[in-house]
Amino acid sequence: MKNANQRVAIFVDVQNLYYSARALYEKKVNFGEIIKMGTAERQLIRAIAYTIKAESPDEQSFFDALGKLGYDVKSKDLQTFAGGHKKGDWDVGIAVDILKMAPKLDAVVLCSGDGDFAELLHHAKAEGCRAEVISFGRSTSSKLVEEADDFTDLDLITNKILIDSNRPARKRK
Repeated sequence: MKNANQRVAIFVDVQNLYYSARALYEKKVNFGEIIKMGTAERQLIRAIAYTIKAESPDEQSFFDALGKLGYDVKSKDLQTFAGGHKKGDWDVGIAVDILKMAPKLDAVVLCSGDGDFAELLHHAKAEGCRAEVISFGRSTSSKLVEEADDFTDLDLITNKILIDSNRPARKRK
């Protein structure tokens, strides 16, 4: 159960949400709405957005916008391997941050559909935290949903969470 006295931290796997929204809807995620939903009128201790630097022209302005929304932005470079294969993910970094912060929180909000995080949520619950997941249901692991105390399926609220790719987000008052 969510209540106003809970201390909450939000951990956003930006690439996971970004590519899910693009593949499923050809739109972008409104990360301002993500932070509002994750906080749910509780005490926000920290919101972290994990990003990969792909050296695209608009990425720094996007990272700056995340910072203005209230996220601590953590970035790492996209790795390119000898055969041309590229990889960039924050799974270990997200896990380490949740493990370090869970003892100081009442709720952990993971914004990713990656099933590799199911065991991590199990551990957070053992630390006494609520484990919540916000992601697109169609691209979310069933193991992750089962482990979560609360699951917000972004597929059910696309009108609130998605913005057109070819226009900037509207500022809401």
